[in-house]
Amino acid sequence: MSLETLVENPSIPAESGVSVPYDPEGFDTSVMSTYGRYPLALERGAGCRLWDTEGREYLDFVAGIATCTLGHAHPALVETVTRQIQTLHHVSNLYYIPVQGELAKWLIEHSCADRVFFCNSGAEANEGAIKLARKYAHTVKGIQKPIILTAHASFHGRTLATITATGQPKYQKNFAPLMPGFFYVPYNDIGAIKNAIATLDEGDQNVTAIMLEALQGEGGVRPGDVKYFQELRKICDDNDILLILDEVQVGMGRSGKFWGYENLGIEPDIFTSAKGLGGGIPIGATMCKKFCDVFQPGDHASTFGGNPFACAVALTVCQTLEKENLLANVQERGEQLRAGLKAIASKYPDQISEVRGWGLINGMELNAETQLTSADVVNAAIANGVLLVPAGPKVIRFVPPLIVSAQEIDQALQAVEKAMAIITNG
Repeated sequence: MSLETLVENPSIPAESGVSVPYDPEGFDTSVMSTYGRYPLALERGAGCRLWDTEGREYLDFVAGIATCTLGHAHPALVETVTRQIQTLHHVSNLYYIPVQGELAKWLIEHSCADRVFFCNSGAEANEGAIKLARKYAHTVKGIQKPIILTAHASFHGRTLATITATGQPKYQKNFAPLMPGFFYVPYNDIGAIKNAIATLDEGDQNVTAIMLEALQGEGGVRPGDVKYFQELRKICDDNDILLILDEVQVGMGRSGKFWGYENLGIEPDIFTSAKGLGGGIPIGATMCKKFCDVFQPGDHASTFGGNPFACAVALTVCQTLEKENLLANVQERGEQLRAGLKAIASKYPDQISEVRGWGLINGMELNAETQLTSADVVNAAIANGVLLVPAGPKVIRFVPPLIVSAQEIDQALQAVEKAMAIITNG
């Protein structure tokens, strides 16, 4: 069955799925309130479109927050999921898992990595990178108190180590004591990096790694500066410091290249992936160069990480990116989206200050002086049939599936322009 058939006949996913009654009161009394949820109950999807339990249709420019690489109910994923669940879905990493090896091989052939560790999420992938850097510091460099530099406004996950690495106090509030060994610097500021290294290196304490996003996602969709990252790479080489890039949100083709670092003209020593890697099925990966692969049996593990089911789906995502030439689509649709958003911004200069991004991860920033918030725009867009997601109180994020069409980009732009007209005119 083709993706076009699914989109043209939205009843197909519903007929083949499991219908569950929506009980908002029961949900809220049973599920921890860790999310400020929008009043939508989504039931099924096809391509770049979703339907709620009331039958309303939405264009999905959230994609599970940059996760549903191939959209919803993609035929290649449907076929892989069906085949793999009927064959072998989980065994322990105590045994060889051939499809895990195939996925690792694909990732290595399409990146600068030499080794891969599989887990279940971006936070876990970043935890793995932090542990790898710390062991490298202890066993190779003899550093007793390793320091990892991260950036203000960064986001690296929700575990204790990764919220400590995250340079946003709002995510750390009430979770003290935080993990030691992290220090924050402004993003895209090379002087701050140099000063931190000079200040922090003393006695048995040394900067052992610098962990950054190639493009800050939750921090407002802020791309890395090319000159900054190239000078940073030189600083790391000159000082034997590991460069870790968090590619959880920007990787797997979302930037218009397989990896965000390719837009910066450098290679990291360690980098991480999740979200789009599995197209919506949980999987994460910590990848590194051979020289810093210091993990030994027993150092790190994951019960579910790299199981046959998740790896088969992720391998299908990777192969489909190539087969359908989706990187070209990401580049073309990204340019179309940014051009359209800039045209909207020109009509509302008092409300919108900037449009920025790479490929199909883009942000529209609102003026600091305006009372308008990203939540206002997101809610207005939902009312006009398009799902968007904030990236902070003043930035609206646009992260559709990588299969999005030119027509769907135009539809989303029309909805955003209509939303802006409604909210600015009261």
